Amino acid sequence: MPRSVKVHPERKQQVISALERNGFLTQGDLAANLEIALSTVNKFINGKPVYISKFEKICEALGLDKREIIEPVNLDSDTLSEESVPPQGFYAYNDAWVGREQLVAELGHKLRGQCRLLLILGLTGIGKTALAEKLAVELQDWFGGDWKKRLRRANFDNEDKTTDFASVAARWLEEWGEKLSAEEKKPELLLYRLAKYLRENQVLILIDSLERLLTGNQENSWGDFADDWWEKFFLNLLSAELCNSRLIITSQDLPVKLVDSRYRNFWHRQILYGLTESEQVALFEKTGLDVSEDSPDRPLLLRIGKAYKGHPLVLRVIIGEILSEPFNGDVQAYWNDERENTSQKIEEVEKALAEAEQGKNLGEKDEWELHKLTRQVRDQVNKQKLQKAFNRLARDVKDAYILICAASVYRAPEKEEYWLKHLVHWLKRLENQECSKERQTRAIEELSNRFLVEESLNHNKKRLLGQHNLIRSVAIEHRNKLLH
Repeated sequence: MPRSVKVHPERKQQVISALERNGFLTQGDLAANLEIALSTVNKFINGKPVYISKFEKICEALGLDKREIIEPVNLDSDTLSEESVPPQGFYAYNDAWVGREQLVAELGHKLRGQCRLLLILGLTGIGKTALAEKLAVELQDWFGGDWKKRLRRANFDNEDKTTDFASVAARWLEEWGEKLSAEEKKPELLLYRLAKYLRENQVLILIDSLERLLTGNQENSWGDFADDWWEKFFLNLLSAELCNSRLIITSQDLPVKLVDSRYRNFWHRQILYGLTESEQVALFEKTGLDVSEDSPDRPLLLRIGKAYKGHPLVLRVIIGEILSEPFNGDVQAYWNDERENTSQKIEEVEKALAEAEQGKNLGEKDEWELHKLTRQVRDQVNKQKLQKAFNRLARDVKDAYILICAASVYRAPEKEEYWLKHLVHWLKRLENQECSKERQTRAIEELSNRFLVEESLNHNKKRLLGQHNLIRSVAIEHRNKLLH
Protein backbone atom coordinates (compact mmCIF):
# COMPACT_ATOMS: atom_id res chain seq x y z
CA MET A 1 0.00 0.00 0.00
CA PRO A 2 1.45 3.43 -0.88
CA ARG A 3 2.45 5.68 1.98
CA SER A 4 1.45 8.79 0.07
CA VAL A 5 -1.46 9.57 -2.25
CA LYS A 6 -2.86 12.55 -4.08
CA VAL A 7 -6.10 13.82 -5.59
CA HIS A 8 -6.55 12.96 -9.26
CA PRO A 9 -6.30 16.14 -11.39
CA GLU A 10 -9.79 15.55 -12.80
CA ARG A 11 -11.24 15.58 -9.26
CA LYS A 12 -9.92 18.96 -8.09
CA GLN A 13 -13.19 20.80 -8.77
CA GLN A 14 -15.07 18.12 -6.85
CA VAL A 15 -12.80 18.76 -3.87
CA ILE A 16 -13.27 22.54 -4.05
CA SER A 17 -17.06 22.09 -4.22
CA ALA A 18 -16.91 19.81 -1.16
CA LEU A 19 -14.96 22.46 0.73
CA GLU A 20 -17.70 25.04 0.11
CA ARG A 21 -20.50 22.56 0.69
CA ASN A 22 -19.20 21.69 4.14
CA GLY A 23 -18.97 25.30 5.25
CA PHE A 24 -15.20 25.80 5.10
CA LEU A 25 -14.71 29.32 3.76
CA THR A 26 -10.96 28.88 3.33
CA GLN A 27 -8.35 26.15 3.34
CA GLY A 28 -7.17 27.61 6.63
CA ASP A 29 -10.58 26.97 8.20
CA LEU A 30 -10.37 23.30 7.23
CA ALA A 31 -6.78 23.01 8.51
CA ALA A 32 -7.73 24.60 11.84
CA ASN A 33 -10.77 22.35 12.17
CA LEU A 34 -8.69 19.21 11.62
CA GLU A 35 -5.65 20.53 13.54
CA ILE A 36 -3.30 19.77 10.65
CA ALA A 37 -0.90 21.95 8.67
CA LEU A 38 -2.36 24.38 6.16
CA SER A 39 0.36 23.30 3.75
CA THR A 40 -1.02 19.74 3.91
CA VAL A 41 -4.54 20.94 3.03
CA ASN A 42 -3.12 23.07 0.21
CA LYS A 43 -1.19 20.10 -1.19
CA PHE A 44 -4.30 17.92 -0.98
CA ILE A 45 -6.47 20.39 -2.89
CA ASN A 46 -3.81 21.05 -5.52
CA GLY A 47 -3.16 17.39 -6.24
CA LYS A 48 0.20 17.05 -4.51
CA PRO A 49 1.21 14.01 -2.45
CA VAL A 50 0.21 13.86 1.22
CA TYR A 51 0.44 11.02 3.71
CA ILE A 52 -2.45 8.62 3.38
CA SER A 53 -3.53 9.13 7.02
CA LYS A 54 -3.95 12.86 6.39
CA PHE A 55 -5.60 12.17 3.02
CA GLU A 56 -8.23 9.99 4.69
CA LYS A 57 -8.79 12.56 7.47
CA ILE A 58 -9.48 15.35 4.96
CA CYS A 59 -11.74 13.13 2.86
CA GLU A 60 -13.80 12.26 5.92
CA ALA A 61 -14.20 15.94 6.86
CA LEU A 62 -15.31 16.82 3.31
CA GLY A 63 -17.58 13.82 2.89
CA LEU A 64 -15.55 12.47 -0.04
CA ASP A 65 -15.05 8.85 -1.02
CA LYS A 66 -11.28 8.47 -1.12
CA ARG A 67 -11.54 5.64 -3.67
CA GLU A 68 -13.14 7.99 -6.19
CA ILE A 69 -10.55 10.76 -6.05
CA ILE A 70 -7.31 8.97 -5.15
CA GLU A 71 -4.18 8.70 -7.28
CA PRO A 72 -1.37 6.67 -5.62
CA VAL A 73 2.21 7.96 -5.75
CA ASN A 74 5.58 6.94 -4.38
CA LEU A 75 7.33 9.14 -1.87
CA ASP A 76 10.60 10.71 -2.96
CA SER A 77 13.62 9.40 -1.15
CA ASP A 78 14.20 12.68 0.67
CA THR A 79 10.77 12.89 2.27
CA LEU A 80 9.93 11.79 5.80
CA SER A 81 9.88 8.07 6.43
CA GLU A 82 6.71 6.49 7.77
CA GLU A 83 8.41 6.17 11.15
CA SER A 84 9.04 9.92 11.25
CA VAL A 85 5.42 10.87 10.69
CA PRO A 86 4.15 12.58 13.85
CA PRO A 87 1.70 10.38 15.79
CA GLN A 88 -1.97 11.21 15.98
CA GLY A 89 -2.58 14.14 18.28
CA PHE A 90 0.50 16.09 17.15
CA TYR A 91 -0.88 19.37 15.82
CA ALA A 92 2.03 21.82 15.83
CA TYR A 93 4.92 19.86 14.28
CA ASN A 94 4.17 18.92 10.68
CA ASP A 95 5.67 18.57 7.23
CA ALA A 96 6.25 22.33 7.00
CA TRP A 97 8.87 22.19 9.76
CA VAL A 98 12.10 24.04 8.93
CA GLY A 99 15.28 25.11 10.69
CA ARG A 100 16.37 24.87 14.31
CA GLU A 101 18.56 21.87 13.39
CA GLN A 102 21.36 22.71 15.81
CA LEU A 103 18.94 23.46 18.64
CA VAL A 104 17.09 20.18 18.10
CA ALA A 105 20.39 18.29 18.12
CA GLU A 106 21.57 20.03 21.30
CA LEU A 107 18.31 19.51 23.18
CA GLY A 108 18.03 15.91 21.99
CA HIS A 109 21.55 15.29 23.31
CA LYS A 110 20.59 16.72 26.70
CA LEU A 111 17.44 14.58 26.93
CA ARG A 112 19.41 11.46 26.06
CA GLY A 113 21.82 12.39 28.82
CA GLN A 114 21.07 13.60 32.35
CA CYS A 115 18.30 16.10 31.55
CA ARG A 116 15.02 14.78 32.95
CA LEU A 117 12.97 17.93 32.55
CA LEU A 118 13.21 20.34 29.61
CA LEU A 119 11.45 23.71 29.87
CA ILE A 120 10.75 25.37 26.50
CA LEU A 121 9.82 28.98 27.17
CA GLY A 122 8.92 31.99 25.08
CA LEU A 123 6.38 34.29 23.51
CA THR A 124 3.00 32.92 22.50
CA GLY A 125 3.04 31.41 18.99
CA ILE A 126 6.84 31.31 18.83
CA GLY A 127 6.89 27.55 18.15
CA LYS A 128 7.31 25.99 21.59
CA THR A 129 4.84 23.15 21.09
CA ALA A 130 6.14 22.42 17.58
CA LEU A 131 9.68 22.11 18.98
CA ALA A 132 8.48 19.83 21.77
CA GLU A 133 6.73 17.57 19.26
CA LYS A 134 9.75 17.62 16.95
CA LEU A 135 11.96 16.49 19.85
CA ALA A 136 9.50 13.71 20.65
CA VAL A 137 9.81 12.40 17.09
CA GLU A 138 13.61 12.71 17.20
CA LEU A 139 13.75 10.74 20.45
CA GLN A 140 11.84 7.72 19.17
CA ASP A 141 15.02 5.69 18.61
CA TRP A 142 16.06 6.38 22.21
CA PHE A 143 12.87 4.74 23.50
CA GLY A 144 12.90 1.83 21.09
CA GLY A 145 9.96 -0.44 20.37
CA ASP A 146 6.53 1.11 20.02
CA TRP A 147 7.49 4.58 21.24
CA LYS A 148 4.02 6.00 20.66
CA LYS A 149 2.70 3.83 23.52
CA ARG A 150 5.34 5.33 25.79
CA LEU A 151 4.26 8.89 25.00
CA ARG A 152 1.73 10.83 27.06
CA ARG A 153 0.76 14.47 27.01
CA ALA A 154 -1.34 17.03 28.82
CA ASN A 155 -2.40 20.14 26.93
CA PHE A 156 -3.63 22.79 29.34
CA ASP A 157 -4.27 25.33 26.58
CA ASN A 158 -7.89 24.20 26.56
CA GLU A 159 -9.47 26.11 29.43
CA ASP A 160 -12.27 23.54 29.74
CA LYS A 161 -9.85 20.76 30.71
CA THR A 162 -9.08 20.00 34.32
CA THR A 163 -5.62 21.01 35.56
CA ASP A 164 -5.41 19.39 38.98
CA PHE A 165 -2.58 16.90 39.45
CA ALA A 166 -4.72 14.03 40.73
CA SER A 167 -6.97 13.91 37.64
CA VAL A 168 -4.07 14.02 35.17
CA ALA A 169 -1.96 11.50 37.11
CA ALA A 170 -4.84 9.04 37.37
CA ARG A 171 -5.51 9.28 33.63
CA TRP A 172 -1.87 8.62 32.71
CA LEU A 173 -1.56 5.63 35.05
CA GLU A 174 -4.79 4.06 33.80
CA GLU A 175 -3.70 4.56 30.18
CA TRP A 176 -0.53 2.61 31.03
CA GLY A 177 -2.65 -0.24 32.38
CA GLU A 178 -2.27 0.54 36.07
CA LYS A 179 -5.40 -0.36 38.03
CA LEU A 180 -6.49 2.23 40.59
CA SER A 181 -9.11 1.84 43.27
CA ALA A 182 -11.11 4.81 44.50
CA GLU A 183 -8.95 4.95 47.65
CA GLU A 184 -5.76 5.03 45.54
CA LYS A 185 -6.84 8.21 43.72
CA LYS A 186 -5.75 10.45 46.57
CA PRO A 187 -3.04 12.93 45.48
CA GLU A 188 -0.33 11.58 47.79
CA LEU A 189 -0.84 7.99 46.61
CA LEU A 190 -1.04 9.03 42.95
CA LEU A 191 2.20 10.98 43.35
CA TYR A 192 3.93 7.91 44.72
CA ARG A 193 2.56 5.60 42.01
CA LEU A 194 3.23 7.96 39.10
CA ALA A 195 6.73 8.95 40.21
CA LYS A 196 7.62 5.29 40.74
CA TYR A 197 6.30 4.36 37.29
CA LEU A 198 8.25 7.15 35.59
CA ARG A 199 11.45 6.33 37.46
CA GLU A 200 11.30 2.65 36.53
CA ASN A 201 9.96 2.92 32.95
CA GLN A 202 11.22 4.78 29.90
CA VAL A 203 8.39 7.21 29.16
CA LEU A 204 8.16 10.63 27.47
CA ILE A 205 5.64 13.17 28.77
CA LEU A 206 4.77 16.38 26.91
CA ILE A 207 3.07 19.12 28.93
CA ASP A 208 1.75 22.14 27.00
CA SER A 209 0.81 25.56 28.41
CA LEU A 210 2.16 25.02 31.92
CA GLU A 211 1.34 28.69 32.60
CA ARG A 212 -2.24 27.65 33.34
CA LEU A 213 -1.00 25.74 36.38
CA LEU A 214 0.68 28.81 37.87
CA THR A 215 -0.60 31.43 40.25
CA GLY A 216 0.57 34.23 42.54
CA ASN A 217 -0.59 36.99 44.83
CA GLN A 218 0.06 40.65 45.57
CA GLU A 219 2.85 39.92 48.04
CA ASN A 220 4.77 37.33 46.04
CA SER A 221 5.73 37.04 42.39
CA TRP A 222 3.75 34.99 39.92
CA GLY A 223 5.12 31.53 39.23
CA ASP A 224 3.92 29.32 42.09
CA PHE A 225 1.83 26.23 41.34
CA ALA A 226 -1.87 26.65 42.10
CA ASP A 227 -1.94 22.93 42.95
CA ASP A 228 1.02 22.14 45.24
CA TRP A 229 1.01 18.52 44.11
CA TRP A 230 2.39 19.52 40.71
CA GLU A 231 5.41 21.11 42.35
CA LYS A 232 5.89 18.06 44.58
CA PHE A 233 5.65 15.79 41.53
CA PHE A 234 8.28 17.63 39.49
CA LEU A 235 10.67 17.95 42.43
CA ASN A 236 10.21 14.26 43.24
CA LEU A 237 11.46 13.30 39.77
CA LEU A 238 14.31 15.81 39.88
CA SER A 239 15.51 14.64 43.29
CA ALA A 240 15.37 10.90 42.57
CA GLU A 241 18.68 9.02 42.28
CA LEU A 242 17.55 7.55 38.96
CA CYS A 243 14.79 8.46 36.51
CA ASN A 244 14.35 6.66 33.20
CA SER A 245 11.62 8.97 31.88
CA ARG A 246 11.81 12.45 30.36
CA LEU A 247 9.47 15.45 30.52
CA ILE A 248 9.24 18.23 27.93
CA ILE A 249 7.26 21.23 29.13
CA THR A 250 6.20 24.36 27.24
CA SER A 251 5.16 27.55 28.98
CA GLN A 252 4.66 31.26 28.36
CA ASP A 253 5.48 31.94 32.02
CA LEU A 254 8.51 30.94 34.03
CA PRO A 255 7.69 28.38 36.78
CA VAL A 256 9.87 30.08 39.38
CA LYS A 257 9.70 27.26 41.93
CA LEU A 258 11.21 24.81 39.43
CA VAL A 259 14.06 26.95 38.11
CA ASP A 260 14.97 27.97 41.66
CA SER A 261 15.39 24.35 42.68
CA ARG A 262 18.84 22.98 43.36
CA TYR A 263 18.66 20.11 40.86
CA ARG A 264 20.25 22.04 38.00
CA ASN A 265 22.01 18.98 36.57
CA PHE A 266 18.65 17.41 35.76
CA TRP A 267 16.70 20.25 34.14
CA HIS A 268 17.33 22.71 31.35
CA ARG A 269 15.64 25.99 30.41
CA GLN A 270 15.45 26.90 26.71
CA ILE A 271 14.09 30.28 25.61
CA LEU A 272 12.80 30.18 22.04
CA TYR A 273 13.01 33.02 19.53
CA GLY A 274 11.75 33.59 15.98
CA LEU A 275 13.07 32.02 12.79
CA THR A 276 16.25 33.44 11.29
CA GLU A 277 16.13 34.92 7.78
CA SER A 278 17.50 31.72 6.25
CA GLU A 279 14.90 29.69 8.13
CA GLN A 280 12.17 32.04 6.93
CA VAL A 281 13.33 31.50 3.35
CA ALA A 282 13.23 27.74 3.90
CA LEU A 283 9.68 27.99 5.27
CA PHE A 284 8.47 30.07 2.31
CA GLU A 285 10.13 27.66 -0.09
CA LYS A 286 8.81 24.52 1.58
CA THR A 287 5.23 25.78 1.46
CA GLY A 288 5.48 26.42 -2.28
CA LEU A 289 6.27 30.13 -2.52
CA ASP A 290 8.96 31.36 -4.92
CA VAL A 291 11.89 32.78 -2.95
CA SER A 292 14.59 32.20 -5.54
CA GLU A 293 17.23 34.93 -5.77
CA ASP A 294 15.71 36.52 -8.89
CA SER A 295 12.08 36.22 -7.78
CA PRO A 296 10.21 39.54 -7.34
CA ASP A 297 8.34 37.85 -4.46
CA ARG A 298 11.49 37.26 -2.40
CA PRO A 299 12.06 40.84 -1.12
CA LEU A 300 8.37 41.24 -0.21
CA LEU A 301 8.34 38.00 1.77
CA LEU A 302 11.58 38.91 3.53
CA ARG A 303 10.14 42.30 4.48
CA ILE A 304 7.15 40.58 6.04
CA GLY A 305 9.44 38.15 7.86
CA LYS A 306 11.61 40.97 9.20
CA ALA A 307 8.64 43.01 10.42
CA TYR A 308 7.48 40.03 12.49
CA LYS A 309 11.01 39.01 13.55
CA GLY A 310 10.45 35.54 12.14
CA HIS A 311 7.43 34.79 14.35
CA PRO A 312 6.49 31.27 13.10
CA LEU A 313 2.75 31.35 13.80
CA VAL A 314 2.21 34.68 12.08
CA LEU A 315 4.30 33.65 9.07
CA ARG A 316 2.40 30.40 8.68
CA VAL A 317 -0.93 32.21 8.85
CA ILE A 318 0.24 34.72 6.23
CA ILE A 319 1.54 31.93 3.99
CA GLY A 320 -1.85 30.24 4.29
CA GLU A 321 -3.60 33.42 3.20
CA ILE A 322 -1.29 33.84 0.22
CA LEU A 323 -1.89 30.25 -0.90
CA SER A 324 -5.66 30.46 -0.47
CA GLU A 325 -8.29 32.25 -2.51
CA PRO A 326 -8.40 34.92 -3.79
CA PHE A 327 -4.58 35.18 -4.02
CA ASN A 328 -3.81 31.53 -4.92
CA GLY A 329 -0.09 32.01 -4.37
CA ASP A 330 0.21 35.51 -5.84
CA VAL A 331 2.47 37.34 -3.36
CA GLN A 332 2.27 40.62 -5.30
CA ALA A 333 -1.53 40.62 -5.08
CA TYR A 334 -1.40 39.88 -1.36
CA TRP A 335 1.08 42.73 -0.80
CA ASN A 336 -1.04 45.20 -2.77
CA ASP A 337 -4.37 44.18 -1.24
CA GLU A 338 -6.12 47.52 -0.81
CA ARG A 339 -8.89 46.14 1.38
CA GLU A 340 -6.42 45.18 4.13
CA ASN A 341 -3.77 47.83 3.39
CA THR A 342 -1.14 45.12 3.82
CA SER A 343 1.81 46.95 2.31
CA GLN A 344 0.88 50.20 4.06
CA LYS A 345 0.91 48.55 7.50
CA ILE A 346 4.30 46.92 6.91
CA GLU A 347 5.76 50.12 5.48
CA GLU A 348 4.60 52.10 8.52
CA VAL A 349 6.51 49.74 10.81
CA GLU A 350 9.60 49.89 8.58
CA LYS A 351 9.52 53.69 8.60
CA ALA A 352 9.22 53.84 12.39
CA LEU A 353 12.11 51.41 12.90
CA ALA A 354 14.28 53.38 10.47
CA GLU A 355 13.53 56.57 12.44
CA ALA A 356 14.45 54.76 15.67
CA GLU A 357 17.86 53.94 14.21
CA GLN A 358 18.33 57.68 13.61
CA GLY A 359 17.60 58.46 17.25
CA LYS A 360 13.84 59.12 17.00
CA ASN A 361 12.92 56.40 19.46
CA LEU A 362 9.70 57.87 20.82
CA GLY A 363 6.65 56.87 18.81
CA GLU A 364 3.74 58.02 20.92
CA LYS A 365 1.52 58.44 17.86
CA ASP A 366 2.45 55.16 16.18
CA GLU A 367 -0.53 53.01 15.25
CA TRP A 368 1.12 49.72 14.38
CA GLU A 369 -1.35 47.07 13.30
CA LEU A 370 0.90 44.05 12.89
CA HIS A 371 -1.45 42.02 15.07
CA LYS A 372 -4.32 42.99 12.76
CA LEU A 373 -2.58 42.79 9.42
CA THR A 374 -5.32 40.73 7.77
CA ARG A 375 -8.45 38.86 8.81
CA GLN A 376 -6.66 35.57 9.37
CA VAL A 377 -3.95 37.22 11.48
CA ARG A 378 -6.65 38.91 13.51
CA ASP A 379 -8.54 35.66 14.05
CA GLN A 380 -5.79 33.06 14.45
CA VAL A 381 -3.05 35.13 16.11
CA ASN A 382 -4.57 38.18 17.77
CA LYS A 383 -7.85 36.84 19.14
CA GLN A 384 -6.74 33.31 19.93
CA LYS A 385 -3.25 34.02 21.27
CA LEU A 386 -2.12 37.59 21.90
CA GLN A 387 -5.24 39.04 23.47
CA LYS A 388 -5.44 36.10 25.86
CA ALA A 389 -1.85 36.71 26.97
CA PHE A 390 -2.50 40.43 27.55
CA ASN A 391 -5.81 39.83 29.31
CA ARG A 392 -4.17 37.28 31.58
CA LEU A 393 -1.43 39.79 32.41
CA ALA A 394 -4.00 42.50 33.18
CA ARG A 395 -5.86 40.10 35.46
CA ASP A 396 -2.83 38.63 37.25
CA VAL A 397 -0.32 41.49 37.57
CA LYS A 398 -1.87 44.88 36.86
CA ASP A 399 1.38 46.83 37.35
CA ALA A 400 3.16 44.72 34.72
CA TYR A 401 0.25 45.24 32.34
CA ILE A 402 0.37 49.00 32.80
CA LEU A 403 4.15 48.96 32.34
CA ILE A 404 4.10 47.11 29.01
CA CYS A 405 1.39 49.44 27.73
CA ALA A 406 3.23 52.55 28.91
CA ALA A 407 6.57 51.42 27.48
CA SER A 408 5.05 50.86 24.05
CA VAL A 409 5.95 54.47 23.29
CA TYR A 410 9.48 53.21 22.61
CA ARG A 411 10.22 51.92 19.12
CA ALA A 412 13.53 50.35 20.11
CA PRO A 413 15.15 49.09 23.35
CA GLU A 414 15.61 51.69 26.08
CA LYS A 415 17.11 51.86 29.57
CA GLU A 416 15.16 50.20 32.35
CA GLU A 417 14.88 53.44 34.32
CA TYR A 418 13.09 55.09 31.36
CA TRP A 419 10.51 52.30 31.34
CA LEU A 420 9.96 52.65 35.06
CA LYS A 421 9.46 56.42 34.87
CA HIS A 422 6.45 55.74 32.65
CA LEU A 423 5.07 53.21 35.15
CA VAL A 424 5.36 55.73 38.01
CA HIS A 425 3.63 58.40 35.90
CA TRP A 426 0.82 56.12 34.75
CA LEU A 427 0.01 54.75 38.22
CA LYS A 428 -0.23 58.30 39.48
CA ARG A 429 -2.45 59.23 36.54
CA LEU A 430 -4.71 56.16 36.46
CA GLU A 431 -4.95 55.22 40.14
CA ASN A 432 -3.53 58.24 41.97
CA GLN A 433 -1.00 55.94 43.61
CA GLU A 434 2.70 56.15 44.30
CA CYS A 435 4.81 53.33 42.90
CA SER A 436 7.41 51.94 45.28
CA LYS A 437 10.73 50.51 44.13
CA GLU A 438 9.46 47.08 45.13
CA ARG A 439 6.43 47.40 42.83
CA GLN A 440 8.63 48.63 40.00
CA THR A 441 11.01 45.70 40.38
CA ARG A 442 8.19 43.20 40.48
CA ALA A 443 6.56 44.63 37.35
CA ILE A 444 9.82 44.25 35.41
CA GLU A 445 10.35 40.72 36.72
CA GLU A 446 6.85 39.67 35.75
CA LEU A 447 7.28 40.87 32.15
CA SER A 448 10.64 39.11 32.00
CA ASN A 449 9.22 35.88 33.43
CA ARG A 450 6.46 35.99 30.80
CA PHE A 451 8.92 36.75 27.98
CA LEU A 452 7.06 39.90 27.03
CA VAL A 453 10.27 41.96 27.09
CA GLU A 454 13.50 41.50 25.20
CA GLU A 455 16.62 42.20 27.25
CA SER A 456 19.95 43.39 25.87
CA LEU A 457 23.00 45.48 26.84
CA ASN A 458 24.14 48.78 25.36
CA HIS A 459 27.74 49.87 24.76
CA ASN A 460 28.03 50.91 28.42
CA LYS A 461 26.87 47.46 29.60
CA LYS A 462 23.59 48.98 30.78
CA ARG A 463 20.54 46.75 30.55
CA LEU A 464 18.05 47.71 27.86
CA LEU A 465 14.44 46.59 27.62
CA GLY A 466 12.56 46.29 24.37
CA GLN A 467 9.40 44.76 22.92
CA HIS A 468 9.00 42.33 20.06
CA ASN A 469 7.37 44.19 17.16
CA LEU A 470 4.26 42.04 17.46
CA ILE A 471 3.99 42.62 21.21
CA ARG A 472 4.48 46.36 20.78
CA SER A 473 1.69 46.42 18.22
CA VAL A 474 -0.74 44.90 20.74
CA ALA A 475 0.60 47.04 23.59
CA ILE A 476 -0.05 50.22 21.61
CA GLU A 477 -3.69 49.22 21.18
CA HIS A 478 -4.05 48.50 24.91
CA ARG A 479 -2.29 51.75 25.80
CA ASN A 480 -4.79 53.71 23.74
CA LYS A 481 -7.66 51.98 25.54
CA LEU A 482 -6.16 52.85 28.91
CA LEU A 483 -5.83 56.49 27.90
CA HIS A 484 -9.51 56.65 27.09
